[in-house]
Amino acid sequence: MSSTTKELVVPIEELRSFVVRSMVAVGTKEDHARDLAELLVSADYRGHYSHGLNRLDMYISEIKEGMTTSGDNEPTILKETVATALVDGNNVLGPVVGKYCIDLAIKKAKDAGIGFVTAKGSNHFGIAGWYSIRAMKQGMLGMAFTNTSPMMVPTRAKERTLGTNPLTLAAQGNHGDEFVLDMATTSVALGKLEMQDRKGEPIPPGWAVDQDGKETRDAKNFHGLLPLGGVEQSSGYKGYGLAMMVEIFCGILSGSSFGPNVRTWKDFDRAANLVDGASEVLVPGDPERKHMELCDNLGGIPYHPNQITYANELAKYFKITPMKLLK
Repeated sequence: MSSTTKELVVPIEELRSFVVRSMVAVGTKEDHARDLAELLVSADYRGHYSHGLNRLDMYISEIKEGMTTSGDNEPTILKETVATALVDGNNVLGPVVGKYCIDLAIKKAKDAGIGFVTAKGSNHFGIAGWYSIRAMKQGMLGMAFTNTSPMMVPTRAKERTLGTNPLTLAAQGNHGDEFVLDMATTSVALGKLEMQDRKGEPIPPGWAVDQDGKETRDAKNFHGLLPLGGVEQSSGYKGYGLAMMVEIFCGILSGSSFGPNVRTWKDFDRAANLVDGASEVLVPGDPERKHMELCDNLGGIPYHPNQITYANELAKYFKITPMKLLK
């Protein structure tokens, strides 16, 4: 963000209410809308703007176009043991399915010492760390994986074959400290490029390639994301390997779609069937804690003005009350 761009602050409760209003306006069950709101608020509160308010239009479109259901559908258990379960998300919102699965895994872990739950029939489940943190707050090691729509470009091909396929681990430390790893297996998540585009800024080098497989800094005309590590010479195959590992756990093991068979986030023609400058030593989770402290001091979450403009356009289109900003 430019040093001359003034951020606009939205109170957390106002953001939560706006998400619920928006989702209910297109026919989402209110309890499903609340689950989604909690996740989106958490993402922006922790500083992961790519997966918060920025993602609201995608979830709205999923419901509005009928590709994701809300109605009477709820996740159901297809098969289980004392420590494992296979869940059918029944095509409801990904965060609803994800919350159901992590809470089921937590329950099993309390009973058996470990809980492993995988799901099919789900959708984009948002910030992965939200789920591992739920387990961490119960005194456990929390882990979560999800396979996503194909965005990764392998180092020797131009075609997109795997998703950003994030993974997360959350663990409680001493004296209130914590370790929260939440990472994509691509150089960055797709939402990072969307945020650069929304702010009118070029994307940094090493993130994406164009239609010809050449590195690009144009957020409007990129073809795919590079795997973690970049090209083959800089060990991009390691990021690609991690992505394939996630596909095995979340796609193949659960019997859901995987690899290039998963629909893209911006297409709604079929069900998804998924699931620098630091002056101190930081561990995963520290930057997020700093951002949460910033939000607490401000009395809300700071946004680039273009993000607020986008939210106001959504409110106008769906004829709902727009978000109120702090004065």
